[in-house]
Amino acid sequence: MPPECQLFGTLGCHLCEVAEAVLMPFVEHGLLVELVDIADDESQVERYGLRIPVLRRCDTGAELNWPFDAEQVVAFLR
Repeated sequence: MPPECQLFGTLGCHLCEVAEAVLMPFVEHGLLVELVDIADDESQVERYGLRIPVLRRCDTGAELNWPFDAEQVVAFLR
């Protein structure tokens, strides 16, 4: 079973929408991804504001910064 993940981004972020599209096939095969809007938390804006979208594993805390493709996501989830 793949690890649960969070995708940090914000509304209106074109790159975040592209990242969601990259992740959709994984979600369709059982990956759980929580979309986290960094605009709701000033500390997240400070941490991720210049790096979004960022995919984070909930189990290890490992982060995959944009840009990433499907192949990189597969390696990240292993």
